Amino acid sequence: MNWNDVLDHSRNPATPDTRVEKTDAEWKALLTPEQYRVTRQHGTERAFTGEYCEAHAPGIYACVCCGTPLFDSTTKFESGTGWPSFTEPVQDNVIRYKRDTSYGMDRVEVLCNICDAHLGHVFPDGPRPSGLRFCINSASLRKTESGDGDTETKEKVLETATVGGGCFWCIEAYLEQLRGVESVVSGYAGGSTERPTYEQVCGGGTGHAEVVQVRFDPRALSYADLLKVFFIMHNPTTLNRQGADVGTQYRSVVLTENEEQAATAQAVMQELQPYFEKPIVTEVQPLQAFYPAEAHHQGYYRTNPQRAYCQSVINPKLAKMREYFKGHLKTQGA
Repeated sequence: MNWNDVLDHSRNPATPDTRVEKTDAEWKALLTPEQYRVTRQHGTERAFTGEYCEAHAPGIYACVCCGTPLFDSTTKFESGTGWPSFTEPVQDNVIRYKRDTSYGMDRVEVLCNICDAHLGHVFPDGPRPSGLRFCINSASLRKTESGDGDTETKEKVLETATVGGGCFWCIEAYLEQLRGVESVVSGYAGGSTERPTYEQVCGGGTGHAEVVQVRFDPRALSYADLLKVFFIMHNPTTLNRQGADVGTQYRSVVLTENEEQAATAQAVMQELQPYFEKPIVTEVQPLQAFYPAEAHHQGYYRTNPQRAYCQSVINPKLAKMREYFKGHLKTQGA
């Protein structure tokens, strides 16, 4: 790849293998403020302040938003500019090139072709053979290093699971304890109302359930194991009810990303059915849209551990987690 290729791609963008699209609120919930500013608002971190400016260990640099591998450490070089610099991406179609004439300059912006995250810019002043310098913000990247003795780089590619079974404060609190879980966001899904509020969902007229969306590393936690924890930690045999919480918004539901997830969910329910006295009534349906809940609902247990609901409902759940799933927790026995 050379500068002429870059200019050609800016006029004729390459087709990505897949696409990841989320609402602005979803990106805000998944990213740190600095990551959001840089990737979603086209910001630039200050020179020589980024986490990967001086990083030299072998590994893959992936998009911090969607996890797509973008650059290999073997193409990284010291440019002296204060930002991580690479000579080429891992594949031509993972980067989108866009002419940028802001600030009175004629530059080429580089974005993740999968999720449109702003990465940085590319310049024709790099080392041979490409002659390119991909000048990238550390805040746009997530690096996975090779393990000692590994012959090939291990890439962390996260998957998403969306489930509901009662109050999302509870589900969030226990699922984020699992090893391999990167983030848990409380929200609403399964209904027809766009961008509902908590009050609307509690009213029962939106069709939405209180759910959580989990980003996890399938190498550390399989989708099937995540679902097994979910089913055991709530009662999937009560229709539209979890304990004192009654209504369709509290129904047991698994919202799937694809046919493979749907098949896995059905298989897990069939496997676990003998352990329940009554039939499992959990809905399994394709995810149409996920709407993050209001900010004060996120991390509710972590920020309100002394509240009565946390003491009487969530604490017993976490004790059950420590008893049943000790080997799957991020911190053993904690």
